[in-house]
Amino acid sequence: MRQHAVNVLGAAADAPFPDLRDCDHPDGLVAVGGDLSRTRLLNAYRQGIFPWYEPGGPILWWSPDPRAILIPGHVHVSRRLARTLRQRRFEVSIDRDFVGVIDGCAEPREDSAGTWITAEMRSAYINLHAHGDAHSLEVWRDGMLAGGLYGVAIGGIFFAESKFHHQRDASKVALVELMMRLERLGYLLCDCQLWNPHLEHFGVRMVARADFVRLVHHGIGLSPAPLQDFD
Repeated sequence: MRQHAVNVLGAAADAPFPDLRDCDHPDGLVAVGGDLSRTRLLNAYRQGIFPWYEPGGPILWWSPDPRAILIPGHVHVSRRLARTLRQRRFEVSIDRDFVGVIDGCAEPREDSAGTWITAEMRSAYINLHAHGDAHSLEVWRDGMLAGGLYGVAIGGIFFAESKFHHQRDASKVALVELMMRLERLGYLLCDCQLWNPHLEHFGVRMVARADFVRLVHHGIGLSPAPLQDFD
């Protein structure tokens, strides 16, 4: 069985990540260790890397190849979902309840007994939100949080992290509403990390990691209007 070398990150928050051209793990694992400080997280996203690990385990850093992305202006919306959007049954907001959204995303799913959003991850992204780096999109129904999503925005790239719903279609509405905002504000792409059947319905595209990294390096240099300007 072939062995794949995985880098151990240095203790300093600004310790460099490995060159992705030297990373050949089949699942995209590129490094282990470090912390979830703001400096390290933003450095990771700028290089197309994100954290994902099990509770109680070491912090693992990933950059899958290929990478799943959605392009603003090129998202497929089904007729039924388009009808739901036209009916305006839901109210949408930006950054009104980031904690409520991340806590909703951390709830156990029907197909899983646990969650990857550990207490450490939760605190780290709430800190990013406090600094204006992470944002939430909330979907409301009758004054109650029905669904939403959150992610990290750097330049013209939105790195989506997780979504949830308490009512039917709420997470789908959140994704479409996000993509509408990204298109209007001039974002280049939305990173979805990994393919899944849900994203396939929206026209997800799979791009080679090297191409994704080039897109990120270009996109983070853009200066779109803030997401809150659309709210």
